[in-house]
Amino acid sequence: MDFALTDDQKALAAAAADFARAELAEHAADWDARSHFPVDVIRRAGEAGFLGIYTPEAQGGLGLSRLEASLIFEQLAQGCIATTAYLTIHNMVTWMVASWGDDALRERYVPAMIAGEALGSYCLTEPGAGSDAASLKTRAVREGDEYVISGSKMFISGAGATDVLVVMARTGAPDSGAGGVSAILVPADAAGVEVGKKEEKMGWKSQPTCLISFDGVRVPVTNRLGAEGEGFKFAMKGLDGGRLNIASCSLGAAQQALTLSRDYLAERKQFGRELSSFQALQFKLADMASELTAARLMVRHAAWRLDQGDPEATAHCAMAKRFATDMGFTVCNEALQLHGGYGYIREYPLERLVRDTRVHQILEGTNEIMRLIVARRLLAGGVIESLQ
Repeated sequence: MDFALTDDQKALAAAAADFARAELAEHAADWDARSHFPVDVIRRAGEAGFLGIYTPEAQGGLGLSRLEASLIFEQLAQGCIATTAYLTIHNMVTWMVASWGDDALRERYVPAMIAGEALGSYCLTEPGAGSDAASLKTRAVREGDEYVISGSKMFISGAGATDVLVVMARTGAPDSGAGGVSAILVPADAAGVEVGKKEEKMGWKSQPTCLISFDGVRVPVTNRLGAEGEGFKFAMKGLDGGRLNIASCSLGAAQQALTLSRDYLAERKQFGRELSSFQALQFKLADMASELTAARLMVRHAAWRLDQGDPEATAHCAMAKRFATDMGFTVCNEALQLHGGYGYIREYPLERLVRDTRVHQILEGTNEIMRLIVARRLLAGGVIESLQ
């Protein structure tokens, strides 16, 4: 069993780290303070190849594996967690259009999305359908060669600043459950699309989050991704990778917090000694590093299983997401504690790391839902034995 990264994978991680230092880290605090969405920097991320990371090469993307995507997102998150989190969402939307759109739809949108000329939002969550995504009520009624879409979507990242909306809408009967959901591409400037007020959030302030309403929005049937009724399946496939993506952002945040803590303990003195000489603080640093390493191994293992098409990949992605996002928040919170009062003020980045990582335990499926996914698989015959 070889855990070593290849030279190409190391080069990808190094390139992402360089971009994070040059384009993200210096500005993250300012973007957070101003709630500024850095569209210009996101477009430069497209120039660097980071907007089509796992979009197939045939469609102009890099065609990288989910493991390689994880390496990139972990490094980018050390520059700015919130901006990187948006990049993960845009990558997912681009991949979905490239994977399941017809030729004309791909040709129209994918090159612009990879270049950052058209940004994407993913529209699944509704005011009354969060964790229970299969109960969504946004409707897409077919009239001839068009769908007429009505309903609303909540907590949409990038809303108001993006151009392409991948909307999960019910094309089947109201009681059709997961099998009655279709994925439809809606241009953000289509008549009847309305963006609500920008939510005031605890963290992730450098990306807008809004409600989007659809009032009789008409789009061609050819804007549907895949066949009618396949949308929920696509959503779940997207979420497997999305969970790894957000877990990778937590890894990057925890790595930054750990590095900052090591440096602070070496510099700060109390009672005539460097903080790094106190055994209790040494133990705290050791625990933070141990938990981060365990989480990183889980995320990379789950990514490998997803790349291999493993039948239990969904459960492994859920386990990795739950563990890594819990760990990421805990490590950042412990780092804030190690910094004492300095950690609580905005001059230091710790309070922002804590705020930005907290939402990772909620989105892409709450960590309670992750436990439910794992538990259901564990109760199936032979699954527990397969974990060995």
